[in-house]
Amino acid sequence: MTCKIIIGLLLMSLTASAQTKWLISENSSLSVNGSTNIDKFSCDIPSCDQSDTLTVWKSEKGVVLTGSINPAVLSFDCHKAMMTRDLQKTLQAQKYPRLHIRFLSLSELPRLSNKPISITGQVEIEIAGIKKLYLINYEISADSAKVIHLLGSRDLDFSDFNLVPPRKLGGIIKTKDLLCVQFQLKMKAI
Repeated sequence: MTCKIIIGLLLMSLTASAQTKWLISENSSLSVNGSTNIDKFSCDIPSCDQSDTLTVWKSEKGVVLTGSINPAVLSFDCHKAMMTRDLQKTLQAQKYPRLHIRFLSLSELPRLSNKPISITGQVEIEIAGIKKLYLINYEISADSAKVIHLLGSRDLDFSDFNLVPPRKLGGIIKTKDLLCVQFQLKMKAI
């Protein structure tokens, strides 16, 4: 079976009113990018330690997307030990060991092709026990190995979650409130 036929079959399954399910691979990742008054930083969770399933279907209210990713806060690696500890402390890793990103909807049924397609969707992000709804910009594509790639990004603030950005040396080094959260989900249709 050729790649075009497989992608066509996936596309046909998405356009039907039936549910389509995607299994999220453990090699999916999440990163948080920010800056201080001195430098920029990037903190990564290079792989998910739990797999989940996303389900997509069209309803009379729009395109529903359900499922979640729940990465462990202690899995963050900022590539500098002090920055990693500060981020984990700020996110209250001991009290809230996991972030929660719950997928709620999409702007349209995704068309899977090898060229990324831009769509939007609504998610609920929970950090340190605080939940907020956000509109996310996505790019979705499928490769020749039938892996579906869903890339999402959203700017948010520490203060959205009642968190105070880390400071060092008596406040001389201050982390800015703005963060860019990016995730890359790799999935297979099931």
